[in-house]
Amino acid sequence: MKIEVRENDLDPWKELDQYQNNSQNLVGKYGATSVFIGTMRDFNENENVVGMTLEYYPGMTEKYLQQIVMTAMNKWSILDAMVIHRAGNLRPHDPIVLVAVWSAHRGAAYDANRFIMEELKSTAPFWKKETLDDGVRWLHKNTVS
Repeated sequence: MKIEVRENDLDPWKELDQYQNNSQNLVGKYGATSVFIGTMRDFNENENVVGMTLEYYPGMTEKYLQQIVMTAMNKWSILDAMVIHRAGNLRPHDPIVLVAVWSAHRGAAYDANRFIMEELKSTAPFWKKETLDDGVRWLHKNTVS
């Protein structure tokens, strides 16, 4: 399992490739990899968004993400999972989050990946401040799935 919150750039495909190729525990065991990559949009709530700042509590947020993944591992038959989430200043089109799940079968991989992402979006301790064309605003709720 890999859990990381970072303020530097995220290349999700490179991260996925490196992790999968360096995980000997996965070799020959998985038949499915379910991947979700979230990117920043340039709109929200009918307004143009030119930037976003994501804040979090170091240590606490990673522990919370680990608990989400452990719950998924206990609920579905998955072999491994990875969550990498950006923090700090972001621009439209920047990758924000990568969730990857490996399993012997696609059903468990799909279901666990969706669970992890939905829990992350709805309960993980991240705070978002959007920069609009004419000011800033803190988001008090997450967007729809």
